[in-house]
Amino acid sequence: MNLIQIDESSNAQLDIYKTLRDNALDKENSFVADSPKVVNLLLQTDIQVRSILATQEYYDEFEELLAGKNIEKLYVADKQLMQSIVGHKIHHNCMMHGVRPAQSSLDDLDEGVLMLDNITSTENIGAIARSMAALGVRSYLIPSTSPHPYGRRALRVSMGYVSKLKYTVYDDIFSTVLELKQRGYRIFAAEVDENATFLKDVAVPKKWVLLMGHEGRGISQEILDVCDEVVSIEMQEDVKSFNVGVAASLIMYQFKNRYNCT
Repeated sequence: MNLIQIDESSNAQLDIYKTLRDNALDKENSFVADSPKVVNLLLQTDIQVRSILATQEYYDEFEELLAGKNIEKLYVADKQLMQSIVGHKIHHNCMMHGVRPAQSSLDDLDEGVLMLDNITSTENIGAIARSMAALGVRSYLIPSTSPHPYGRRALRVSMGYVSKLKYTVYDDIFSTVLELKQRGYRIFAAEVDENATFLKDVAVPKKWVLLMGHEGRGISQEILDVCDEVVSIEMQEDVKSFNVGVAASLIMYQFKNRYNCT
């Protein structure tokens, strides 16, 4: 490995590690990932890696993993200097600058799709991605108004497993739902509604889209009206709802077990 020793924090080539946060985007469509677990999982994919910033201990431990990657810039710094470079305290010893993989088209989606409507929490974006990877639901539709799944925090919460998913960022939910219907998908909206079908009673078709709504407001009536069916999880009477990530996981698990969409 051709390691580049860093002796000071004022290095323009390392600015990306300080300036690119969560939903930020540069002209190269970059992302920054941190922690060995996340970085190492991403290194096992075809994602384009621009550079790694890590301690010598990281390079020593994972030399074999890095040997075949042909990464041009491998920066070495101690943990204190890494903190000066990124501008805040860190609890790991490794970061990576990569390029977001290309989005998938609607034609490339699998038979089971998880779709979000105006989710605002980066943590929920990441947590849902991790659950999707675990359950084998590999197509992720995200609105352009929500945090990006390759944002730094979303990547960390997903443990890098978002890299196992196809993702598409859409602009208009109504036209996107219509296109999905034309492709043969049945659209299920997850919402607490008096007219909803309980999860235990849902007939799961071969091609389905599960739409999850905003953490606080849920899914608006005008959006519910364009969906094919509203599904609700049976709960105790004095509990109003699940966290959106928990609800998505429960419904996906049931959908996957009732119809194999892989």
